[in-house]
Amino acid sequence: MNHSTLLATAARLLMVTVAGLVAACQPSSVRDAAPVVVKTWTPGVAAANPYAVEAGLEVLRAGGSAVDAAVAVQAMLGLVEPQSSGIGGGAFLLHYEAATGKVTAFDGRETAPAGATPDMFLQADGKPMPWRDGVVGGRSTGVPGAMVMLGAAQQRFGKRPWGTLFDPAIRAAEGGIATPGRLARFVNGDWPQARLEDATAMFARPDGQRLQAGDPYVNAAYGSTLRQLASKGPRALLEPPISTHIVERTHADPLPGTLAQSDFDAYQPRVGEPVCGPYRVYVVCVPPPPSSGAALLQLLAILDRTDIAGRGPDDPQAWFLFAEASRLMYADRNEYFGDPAFVDVPVAGLLDPAYVAARAALIGEVAGPPPAAGRPAGIERGRDATREPAGTSHFVVIDAAGNVVSMTTSVESLFGSGRAVDGFFLNNQLTDFSFLPVENGRPVANAVAGGKRPRSSMSPVIVLDRQGRLVAALGSPGGSAILAYNAKALVGLLAWNLPMQQAIDLPNLIAAGSAFFGEAPKFAPGVPAALAARGIEVKSGRGEESGLHGFAVRPDGTLDGAADPRREGEWKTLR
Repeated sequence: MNHSTLLATAARLLMVTVAGLVAACQPSSVRDAAPVVVKTWTPGVAAANPYAVEAGLEVLRAGGSAVDAAVAVQAMLGLVEPQSSGIGGGAFLLHYEAATGKVTAFDGRETAPAGATPDMFLQADGKPMPWRDGVVGGRSTGVPGAMVMLGAAQQRFGKRPWGTLFDPAIRAAEGGIATPGRLARFVNGDWPQARLEDATAMFARPDGQRLQAGDPYVNAAYGSTLRQLASKGPRALLEPPISTHIVERTHADPLPGTLAQSDFDAYQPRVGEPVCGPYRVYVVCVPPPPSSGAALLQLLAILDRTDIAGRGPDDPQAWFLFAEASRLMYADRNEYFGDPAFVDVPVAGLLDPAYVAARAALIGEVAGPPPAAGRPAGIERGRDATREPAGTSHFVVIDAAGNVVSMTTSVESLFGSGRAVDGFFLNNQLTDFSFLPVENGRPVANAVAGGKRPRSSMSPVIVLDRQGRLVAALGSPGGSAILAYNAKALVGLLAWNLPMQQAIDLPNLIAAGSAFFGEAPKFAPGVPAALAARGIEVKSGRGEESGLHGFAVRPDGTLDGAADPRREGEWKTLR
C-alpha cells in the first residue's frame, strides 16, 4: 500500500480546509502507534440480524466484493427486518477502496414527487397535521432509492454478477425462515402501521393470528420481487409493473399522494465526495447533505476543543461535555440542513475552526437554556422540528481486499408508511420534511418541494488515520439520535481507546434543546446524580435504541468488530 498516495487522497477528501491538520496531529492512540500494511484482510459483516450477516458472508465466500455483499445484506434485511429497512426505502453508503484509499459517497435518499408542495402536510387551518396522520397517508412516500444506489455502487465496485446477489434472500423468502424476535415484537406491538391491513395480511399465521417469534415465515411475493430485481437490474422497482403498484397504493386514501411514473423515471442516485474532517489524529468521513453527517463532524470538532479525551466513561464531566456539545450541534443541524440542490447548506462555515471554537466556548459549568443556532455565514432560516423515528438499520462489510462498505438504510418509521406492495413496505420518508415550510417568517431549509430530498440523520462513518489508512467503519439507526449514537461510539473508540464492543456498549445520551434522554441505569455509579447537579437530568424511555455496528483495525492489522446488544445483530468473519 502506497502511503504517500493514500495521504494525498485523504487530503483531497477534506472538503473543509483545516490548516496544519497533519502537522498538528500527535500520536495519542495505540492505533496510530504501529501502522501495519495489510495485504489480505479477513472478510466480515456486522448487521442487525444473523440472517443478513450470513447472506453477506455467502457472497464474500464466493469471492464477492464488499458492495456485492451489501446488496445481499440489504435484500435480506427487507425480509427479516422490514420494520426498519428494505427495498422500498432509501440509504446512504460510504465505500472505501483499499487500492487507492479513496472514499466515495453514494446517496440513495428518496425524492419527493414533482407534484409535492410546501403545504402538503398542512391542514385547512394552516396548522401542521398530526405527525401520525402524515405517516400513514399516501403522500408520505417518496421515490425509493436504496436499490438504485446499490446498483450504481455495484456497477463501479462489484465483482459478482448482479443477479446472483439475491440468491440468499430469495431462498429465505420463498423457503421460509424462523420469525426473528425483534420483528415479532413490532408485528405484535401497538404501532399504527402494524395494525393496518397490509401488515396484518403479511404477518398472518395460518390460524389467523399474528406471527410470533420462531414461527415459520414465508413471503413469496417478496421473493418474486427479488427475482425481478435480479433479472431486470436495480431499476426494476422504478419500472412497471412494480412502479405501477407503488403509484396505485400511494394514490389511495387517506391523504393520497402524487407519485407518478415520471418521478421514477427521473430518479438518479448521487455519487461523489464525502465530507471529511479531523478528530484527534484521525480523519472522519461521512456523506454530504442531505445527510446530517457534517453535523456529526461538528460535534466531534467541538468535543476536540474540550478535555473529554483525558477523562473517560466513568467521569461525569465527560458526559456533561458530551451533552452540551450535542445541544450546540443539534441547534445548528435543525436550522441549516436540507437538500443542497435546493438550499445552501453552510458545511464549510459550520466546520470552520474559528466558528467551532466559538461554539465550544459556549459550554459553561452547568447546562443553561436550550442554545440557539449560530450564524456561520449569515444565513437565517427557520428552525426545523421534524420528528425522525428509529425505523432504520446499519451494517458494515469488509472484503478480502480490504474494501469497505458502511451503509445506513431506512424506510423511516416502523414498517414505513404501513403500506405494502409486492411483499415489501413503502417508505414514509417525506415526513422527514418539515411540516411547516416557514417559521417566524423565515423559510425552513428542510421544507417540502417537488424533486427534493428530505434531510436525514443517517450518517455512515469511515475513519482513516493521518496517512489515509483504514481505521474503522461504523454507524447506527435511531432517528435524530443517530448523531449522538455515532459520536458516543467514536469518542469511546478514538478518544478513550476502548475496544469496539465496549465503545458500542457505552450508555446512550441524547441531548437536544431542553431534553436529555438516555440510559441512566447504564452509567457508572454516581454519574446520573452528578449530571443532575449540573442541570442535566437524564430521562429514560424515549423509545429510541441504537443499533451500532462496526469494526476497527487493530495495530496488528486484525479486525475488532462488534454488534449492538440492544438489537439482535452480530459481527462475524469468514475465519
